[in-house]
This record gives sequence, C-alpha cells and structure tokens, in this order.
Amino acid sequence: MKITVTEFITLDGVTQGPGSADEDTSDGFTAGGWLVPHMDETFIRQASEWLDLAGGLLLGRRTYEAFARDWPQITDPDDPFTGRMNGLPKYVVSSTLTELPWQPATLLCGEPVEEVSALRSQPGRELQIHGSNTLAASLLEAGLVDTLRLVVAPTALGTGRQLFGRNTTDLGFRLRHHTATPAGLLILEYEPNGRAAVADYEGVAAAVTGSHEN
Repeated sequence: MKITVTEFITLDGVTQGPGSADEDTSDGFTAGGWLVPHMDETFIRQASEWLDLAGGLLLGRRTYEAFARDWPQITDPDDPFTGRMNGLPKYVVSSTLTELPWQPATLLCGEPVEEVSALRSQPGRELQIHGSNTLAASLLEAGLVDTLRLVVAPTALGTGRQLFGRNTTDLGFRLRHHTATPAGLLILEYEPNGRAAVADYEGVAAAVTGSHEN
C-alpha cells in the first residue's frame, strides 16, 4: 500500500484545528476553523477524488478521537465524504487507547515506524493520513510517505501546532501537481525524494540549467 499524507495548512505552517473552533483546542489553541471560509466546489471535488483512492485511514490518537466524535454525527445525505470516512478501515497508532468505538478499526500499539512499514509492504490501495501531524511528521522523516498533499489556506495565524519544524533531518520534495481554487486555496501534491537539495548560487545560467534537472 502507498502511504499518503493530506494536511490542511496555513501560510505559516499551522495544521491545527482547520475545521471548527472546537476541533482541537489543545495547548490553548483558539484559532480553529481557519480553512472553512476558503472551501469551495473545486476543493470539495479534489478532496473527494483523493478519498476515492483510499483503502484505509491511518490515524494518530488525537485525530482518531476527533474523527470518532464528529464523523458518525454527520447525517447530511449530500455530504460526499461521510459514508466513506465511516466505512473505511481505520488503523490507529496509539500506546494509550484501549477501545476503538469508531469501527472498523485496528489498534497499532507497537513502534509506529515498524507498524506502518509492515502495513506499507502489503498490497492494496492508498493508506491515507488525514491530519495526525505528529504521526505524519515521524513517517515523513522515516521515509515511509509516498505522497504528501497540502491544501494551503491564504491565512497566517502565528500560533498553533505545525507539521514541520520538529524533524531532525532535512527533507526534500518533488512537486507533482499544483492548482489554485477560486476561493484561494493552493493545492499541492509532492513526492518525497530524500534529503533537501542545497547548492551555492553561481549565476542565472547555472540556476536555469539546474532547474531542468529537477
């Protein structure tokens, strides 16, 4: 299975609480709901197409608990995500949870990198991480993520939990797809490709030549 990460993120790198004010108030975060004003039909269509590729969800404890609280309560028959989110197999990485009320679900209580590596070696569709930025960051650093999808909102919060900044190894990515929505979201799809590339500037000609090699 391919491991894919989808993160909603602000211009200053915050991924915490994109969907509502009370989604995630940990560490005193009060700026939740920052993605919602920028959601539009283009974004909904893209998110639905991504979910079509999923064979399962890979979640950390915090995200699993939030999803388990919210998704079963959505009853809108026109919502394009609810049936699939509720029905997909969930693999939950946690050393503290003992019960998983949001089914179907499997608890992964061992070492996260080893557990996910074993899942990744199995055949199947995408195993998708939505949110769960602590888990996502550790798997990116371990080289276990095949695709990183970022939905960048045109806002900067100055506070909140971030995806990057905690890693101990620099990371490089190759841009595979990009688009902008009418409401101002930037949708980016990257392929991780090892360590971050660095070089000294040697003039325009060298820079242009180097750009064709990426």
